[in-house]
Amino acid sequence: MKNFFTSLLGSLVALVIFSLGAMLCSFLLIVVIASLGGGGKKKITVEKGSYLVLDMSVNITDAPPHIDRNIIAGALAGGGGAPPVLQLREATRALRSAASDRRIAGVFLHGRFAPADYGTGYAALKEIREALQAVKAAQKPVIAFLDSASVREMYLASLADEIVLDPYGELLMPGLASEPAFFAGAFEKFGVGVQVTRVGKYKSAIEPYTRTDMSPESREQMQKLLGDIWDELRGGVAAARGLTTADVQKIVDTEGLIRPESALDAGLVTRLAYRDEIIDEMKIRTGRAAGENEPFLQIALADYVTTVPVSAGPSPAPVKTGTAKTGGSRVAVVYAEGVIVDGHGAPNEIGGERFAREIRRLRQDEDIAAIVLRVNSPGGSASASEHIQRELRVAAHTKPVIVSMGTYAASGGYWISAYGNRIFAGPGTITGSIGVFGVQFDIQRLSNNLGVTYDSVKTGKFADAITITRPKTEEELAVVQRMVDWIYDEFVGKVADARGIARERVHEIAQGRVWSGAEALRLGLVDEIGGLDDAIAYAAGKAGLKSGYKVTEYPRKKEFAEVLAELFQDIAPNADARTSVTDGAVDQAIARLKAELSAINQFNDPKGIYARLPLELMVR
Repeated sequence: MKNFFTSLLGSLVALVIFSLGAMLCSFLLIVVIASLGGGGKKKITVEKGSYLVLDMSVNITDAPPHIDRNIIAGALAGGGGAPPVLQLREATRALRSAASDRRIAGVFLHGRFAPADYGTGYAALKEIREALQAVKAAQKPVIAFLDSASVREMYLASLADEIVLDPYGELLMPGLASEPAFFAGAFEKFGVGVQVTRVGKYKSAIEPYTRTDMSPESREQMQKLLGDIWDELRGGVAAARGLTTADVQKIVDTEGLIRPESALDAGLVTRLAYRDEIIDEMKIRTGRAAGENEPFLQIALADYVTTVPVSAGPSPAPVKTGTAKTGGSRVAVVYAEGVIVDGHGAPNEIGGERFAREIRRLRQDEDIAAIVLRVNSPGGSASASEHIQRELRVAAHTKPVIVSMGTYAASGGYWISAYGNRIFAGPGTITGSIGVFGVQFDIQRLSNNLGVTYDSVKTGKFADAITITRPKTEEELAVVQRMVDWIYDEFVGKVADARGIARERVHEIAQGRVWSGAEALRLGLVDEIGGLDDAIAYAAGKAGLKSGYKVTEYPRKKEFAEVLAELFQDIAPNADARTSVTDGAVDQAIARLKAELSAINQFNDPKGIYARLPLELMVR
């Protein structure tokens, strides 16, 4: 009995200490957030002669973050966890503003990108690159310092007037590769069954679960896709550096990991210097003495963007036909970024119910003159894709609906795009993948190995057909295949109707095959090569708006009270959402496996039928 009371007392003391600790942490958290979200914000000033600093150690997303976690996460986690987020449109708006801002003397690039989820794709980088060209056109110098640069950094930095490489750095430019993981062997070993129904010989999204390597069709389409994207990247670097594409390919194939002297000899960089040397040079450029403690005259892009007016959109594009004043004064940009799932969806997913409701609200909002759908999605649930597409089609009856494709707009991502009044894509946008598949998992063998068995009673032949406790019968699979065939036929018909292409021709270019944006333009799947600003300008012109119109974005950043309410639920940064060049090999492998296997949780279509890209199509 004495031991019982001693144990009980110890437990109570521990509980009290834990509760007090949790209360203290909560109090400190509120103080930190209040200090960040209250009225004590520092005033941002831009001194004349400053260089705008673009630190590339970020993840560039299309959509604005739901809440601004960059400062908060750093304060609570010591700067660890997920990389800082930079919204694409904020970056391009800041760079274009810097081109005409007399206070800004030039732009300084450094760091290395930290891609996560669907961020920092080559289509997004092209838009930032075009914004940098506006700075150069204004006769302002662009200077880049690289210590270890991949294709992403080199594609952006190649525009710089000066590219300074660390004498012990390197250019990691061996070309592009995609290396999908395959789990069929693991599923076999652990007793997880997979049954597949699909339409389209190129629809390889289910191959990771059914094969141990790429099918010939998948290999064919991936080789073509990577070739198209590489042509754009290699051509951009070559043109910026005054080289031929053959020159770039030669150094890439000769060295792969390009050493500093080789990069200099090849003309990929202008000189070699250490970081402290280039920093001292920047001090002198901005009127400060080399070697002194204060930094060169600069302003970080994240700070500068807060000083740039956000209300006005790009100048309306002249639209020769169909221009009509809709009565509204705003263009709404809806960011469809992530996997398309049924229901509400998580913040980083495209919930069919949530997005359909938002588009309906924008359609009914008399102040909204046009809608721009920015898509960065590999697709997902077929039924959720249809719910979103339906609302977009209805909206197009009353106001222009323009589509801007980012890095991904494939399968379900193309489904929701097809009926846009005009579709813009980047040359490297991954699109198409017009195909459908069904995937059915079962755990019968796994359960049996664990000594777990199941039994059932039912009132209809197919009442238990959706179970995962056993494989589907041939008759049950035939039912699913009929549904897959029907949805694929609907998909092809919708594309034919929306794009004005013969149904037979759509079937030829469908089959689940992915295309680059450049090829999609040739095939008639998109209307124009261009970025988000091009799409916004076209939408404004189509709606008959004049200069000075406003742009609103969805999802919006949440207010402080909403942030505080949600912060206790999920403030911890998700370090598993990315892999970084600073992670060890084991960390990278584990993070990648977790990310790819987590895709199974996004298979929530009520019919089990999906229009989706190969699960994690990673272009490195």
